[in-house]
Amino acid sequence: MASKASATAPLSVLILAAGQGKRMNSDLPKVLQPLAGRALLWHVLDTSATLGAAAVHVVYGHGGEAVRAACSGAKVSWIHQAEQLGTGHAVQQAAAQLPDAHRVLILYGDVPLISAATLNELQVAAGAQGIGLLTANFTPPSGYGRIVRGSRGQVLRIVEEREATARERKISECNTGIMVLPAKALKRWLKQLKNANAQREYYLTDIIALAVKDRVRITPLLASSTTEVLGVNDRLQLAALESAYRQQRAHELMRAGVTLTDPARIDIRGAVSCGRDVLIEPNVMLEGPIHLGDRVRIGSHCILRAVEVGEDTHIKSHSILEQAQIGKRCQIGPYARLRPGAQLHEDVHIGNFVEIKQSELGAGSKANHLTYIGDASVGAGVNVGAGTITCNYDGVNKWRTEIGDDASIGAGTMLVAPVRIGKGATIGAGSTITSDAPEAQLTLERSRQVSIAHWQRPTKKK
Repeated sequence: MASKASATAPLSVLILAAGQGKRMNSDLPKVLQPLAGRALLWHVLDTSATLGAAAVHVVYGHGGEAVRAACSGAKVSWIHQAEQLGTGHAVQQAAAQLPDAHRVLILYGDVPLISAATLNELQVAAGAQGIGLLTANFTPPSGYGRIVRGSRGQVLRIVEEREATARERKISECNTGIMVLPAKALKRWLKQLKNANAQREYYLTDIIALAVKDRVRITPLLASSTTEVLGVNDRLQLAALESAYRQQRAHELMRAGVTLTDPARIDIRGAVSCGRDVLIEPNVMLEGPIHLGDRVRIGSHCILRAVEVGEDTHIKSHSILEQAQIGKRCQIGPYARLRPGAQLHEDVHIGNFVEIKQSELGAGSKANHLTYIGDASVGAGVNVGAGTITCNYDGVNKWRTEIGDDASIGAGTMLVAPVRIGKGATIGAGSTITSDAPEAQLTLERSRQVSIAHWQRPTKKK
């Protein structure tokens, strides 16, 4: 969705993502550290994509091609910062790609939870020719640049903590680094930056004082939540953001009408939509895209990835479902596994220690115990006995098994594919079926049973 300010001037988004992240003690560049299963940078890119920007640029440095490769699907232009000489220097590398008529929104690849709503509000505050400056109140404010205001409350400058006086360090209003400003003026100010500071770096924050000197209007916007402007510098901060993200997604689900029996123990990643009166028990992971129909119940310790679940279905504890489609009123688990390509029609029962892969089960069919169904088409009303296996792989090729409506497969049966079980057929327990079984008949396979008299079991020597 385009921002309300988009009518005033086109927008260029500039994401600074060149940092190494030494305190992470990792071989991964900082912006590739995972948050909710995705790189930090991807979260920022996803938000940027909703802003209606004319262009999105990423300044990268440490990790080089690894960063570009990890985000190869993003519609961005890449700008290399060979030396990391500060935030001002990073923006200088991108200046040539910023049209004078644009406004520039500066974001950071390690600030993943910034919301589109806040960024749209910031654009409105900035207007076409002013500066929108996102600030936050931190307690304590250590580690952040401070917002220095005048007697009338106007922003005068930003002072980095290392250069701040004792009085300035007591200021709680801090710079988040996120700002919107006119490109033409930005490029003029970038040329005036100096590195006469403790770090010998070119600070982007110094342009605020230059803007004040040029009498450009600066509108500060106080972030409604400090969580969305937090950056990541070490594992502790990453864990704190992970926890905040989980809480944020849990609250979204509950506001949509989902009952979470323990909101602190759910992990939600990607797009998740739910119908009415869904109930989710503790320690569940949902990795979207996922849709849960009305009155779906999910037991504890389940993992769902890219699944669609029909209304009134109950997924019992410790079940794993991936890339599967589940119909209405199904019963799944506990300890069931649905692998990619599993498709269950309505009223299907999949019980404990049953695995389904690349198979379709018709309405009302059941496989309640200790069974593997792979590469199979199972009709409606079929009962699959405990310990049944579709033997679908010959070491090179996968072969299909077809089971007709209302068939009954006895316990301990091996169905050696390719094979077809006819409609209404019954397979005797313990059979190894290698040929097609006709409709409405009993088919069984038995080896000769032998009992040996006077046989003694081997015993261990004392």
